[in-house]
Amino acid sequence: MTSQPHDTVALRERLDFIGLDDAARRRLQALSQVIEHSIAGALDAFYTRVRATPQTHAMFSNEQHLQGAKQRQERHWALIANAEFDGRYVDGVSKVGRVHARLGLEPRWYIGGYALILEQLIASVVAARWPSAFGRRRAATLARDVSVVVKAAMLDMDYGISIYLEELAAARRKTEEEKAKAEADQRRALQSLAEALDALAAGDLASRLSADMPAEFAGMAGNFNAAVGALHAAIADVSATSTAIMAGAEGIAVASDDLSRRTEQQAASLEQSSAALHELSQSVRLTADNATQASHVVSATQAEASQSGKVVADAVAAMGRIKASSQEIAAIIGVIDEIAFQTNLLALNAGVEAARAGDAGRGFAVVAQEVRSLAQRCASSAREIKELISTSGDQVEAGVSLVGAAGEALARMIGRIDEINHLMTDIASAAGEQSRGIAEVNTAVSQMDQITQQNAAMVEETSAETQRLKDEALDLAAKLERFRIHGEAARPAARPAAAPRPPEPQRMPPRAGGAGVVATGGRGGRASALAPSVQAGPDESWEEF
Repeated sequence: MTSQPHDTVALRERLDFIGLDDAARRRLQALSQVIEHSIAGALDAFYTRVRATPQTHAMFSNEQHLQGAKQRQERHWALIANAEFDGRYVDGVSKVGRVHARLGLEPRWYIGGYALILEQLIASVVAARWPSAFGRRRAATLARDVSVVVKAAMLDMDYGISIYLEELAAARRKTEEEKAKAEADQRRALQSLAEALDALAAGDLASRLSADMPAEFAGMAGNFNAAVGALHAAIADVSATSTAIMAGAEGIAVASDDLSRRTEQQAASLEQSSAALHELSQSVRLTADNATQASHVVSATQAEASQSGKVVADAVAAMGRIKASSQEIAAIIGVIDEIAFQTNLLALNAGVEAARAGDAGRGFAVVAQEVRSLAQRCASSAREIKELISTSGDQVEAGVSLVGAAGEALARMIGRIDEINHLMTDIASAAGEQSRGIAEVNTAVSQMDQITQQNAAMVEETSAETQRLKDEALDLAAKLERFRIHGEAARPAARPAAAPRPPEPQRMPPRAGGAGVVATGGRGGRASALAPSVQAGPDESWEEF
């Protein structure tokens, strides 16, 4: 709002320009009774027209609102009729202009309203001042009376429309400032996103978008951080799972070696088979239970790995939505670029027409040149923004590719875990076969050698598969090294130390009476007595990712 001294100076300039000097103001005061007497009827006619016009009637919520506006107009015209053109008058007409600007009342309705009121006021002045015997002097007096009323109304209209235009200009400046701020926020958000995606592409899973992102991009930042956090958790789980797989594989290897030694001991001598069958049966049943439990653990691991794959798929989908948003922004910038191009053409045409008009169009040519320059700068800015968004789209595409690669790695891991599950099932089945074979030994010791050979073959296959499982787990750990978790690169689990080989069993002496049964040598071609069941190796120390 302008200051009071400035308002007073502007009022004085307006009064001097339209000729409302002290004499004119006294003439207006002389007409105050006529104006105050006729303004009510003029306002009645005006608001009747307002009610009948949908565009103007929509500005009022109800009849009470309309009557209140009419009463304020009566008080305002009382100030005009008494020529009270002071600070109170300026405040009143400025307030009316700002209200009209806020409501969006176009100047055409404003000017039309003054036309309706002036029609009534001029008619009243003419009726009051019309001479009974028309003469030149009385006609001049009548003209001055009508002139002063029209000037007062034009002054009021001037203030109202000026305030209206000032409010529109202020609103336009505010819109431009908000647009500039939005563009700056967008550039900062895209820069932060680009840096976060670069860090993610480099394998840094601890990278996050900052919390001081603009409010419009807070949701995007939250979704991105949640997606990276989910990927972080998935990779951490995979690291821990690979450690568990290596531990399980080592345990299986130890159990396979133990089983191999037991089968050699079984083949070395059938003399001790009857005494050791019960103990061996318990050991084999324990092995079957452990294998079944290990199979369940692998199944649970497979389910967790599948869930990790879904998380990666969600991350890919989130990046796809980010890319779609960038494309929509690029389309909007394209529309702005097209508008700038059309504005440039219109400014060029206007310049040509101004040139044809010669000196009369010189000022318009300058304006057209400025409009053209603004359009060209707008087009240049639109192209720069489009290039930035295109670069952002490429970076998002690269991020999608990397996350897709992580998803493929998870899929391969799930396949490996499925193979491990089948192997564990086979191991459990083999242990069951061993248990049934030992039961058959109770009835036919003569079949022990054949069963032992079968067990030895299965143990060899199990050892080979266990070794392959360990190699796969080590390869998975090596692939996880490229990711950084909690600021450090993921490290593969340390290879567990091999369990110590139990001592060779001592040969038992033959039974009295020479009734001992001598068994043929095992695969190694040597005979040995059956040893007690081998205990599990010492606890291993594992290093977590």
